[in-house]
Amino acid sequence: MSTLYFPFSAIVGQDEMKLAILCAAVDPRIGGVLVFGDRGTGKSTAVRALAALLPKMRAVVGCVYGCDPADNSASCAACATLKAGGKVKSRLIPVPVVDMPLGATEDRVVGALDLEKALTAGIKAFEPGLLARAHRGFLYIDEVNLLEDHLVDLLIDVAASGENVVEREGLSVRHPARFVLVGSGNPEEGELRPQLLDRFGLAVEVRTPQDLASRVEVVRRRDDFERDPAAFTQKWHKDDDKVRKRIVAARERLAGVQAPDAALERAAQLCMGLGTDGLRGELTVIRAARALAALDGDAVVGDSHIRRVAKPALRHRLRRDPLDDTDASARVERVVVELFGA
Repeated sequence: MSTLYFPFSAIVGQDEMKLAILCAAVDPRIGGVLVFGDRGTGKSTAVRALAALLPKMRAVVGCVYGCDPADNSASCAACATLKAGGKVKSRLIPVPVVDMPLGATEDRVVGALDLEKALTAGIKAFEPGLLARAHRGFLYIDEVNLLEDHLVDLLIDVAASGENVVEREGLSVRHPARFVLVGSGNPEEGELRPQLLDRFGLAVEVRTPQDLASRVEVVRRRDDFERDPAAFTQKWHKDDDKVRKRIVAARERLAGVQAPDAALERAAQLCMGLGTDGLRGELTVIRAARALAALDGDAVVGDSHIRRVAKPALRHRLRRDPLDDTDASARVERVVVELFGA
């Protein structure tokens, strides 16, 4: 029996979080989503709802990594051999959304020697870890700010290279590990290391709803879901199906969306006005704006798209200014107003 998750389209409010997740689903190159905010605001719910929402993907039959039969740039050794011989069979599988628990060991994350085969058959075989399962999907870490340092270092390396390399216990394994990293947490419980923070393409802040109607609606929907998950999921099936079709159409449209020089200049002006380091900010703004344009059915990135992605793309890239106690979101908004007008 498959697990029923709270429908994505039934989540009340939290528009910025939902938009960031949708953009990352359209274009994984954006670099993942960090969701920080109050407890009980739907952070985990939104990410897990993604599992049921995403359309299935095509993978090589028998491949433990779920390699793409049409992509030669990210294949394991076995799939590369099959592709060279022209004997690739494929099937449709669900897009993986893998939970990485805080207490996971390094062996569990990267993979290790398959002890059962080693003891029973005397064969050195690789048992894939969570990174292998997450290839071409989503790796979700709740309370990511509490993750142990050695796992943070490991994730930074793999996220940067798109490849997991295991050299231990006589094993030498190299396999693709390209995934969208999604993290959530409460800032009151500790800050995220800057090296990992910079690896997230988009950062979203979620807050507890302050109006009565929204709070009542959240409680009503959650209560209805818990009392009868199947009926509630069926009730929102059409809405989720519309979102799924929107993602599929946006992916097909993405390559044709143009980002003219005017849009590139806007992104650069934003980052210069905020004093961000490096050029990752501009790249993320353009990638996210292009994904948003694809979702909206637009052929060209415009000011409206850049304006809507500015906060999630840049708020976590700002330097701390001891003379300015304004929070990051307000600082981004201030520069956006200066550039685009009120």
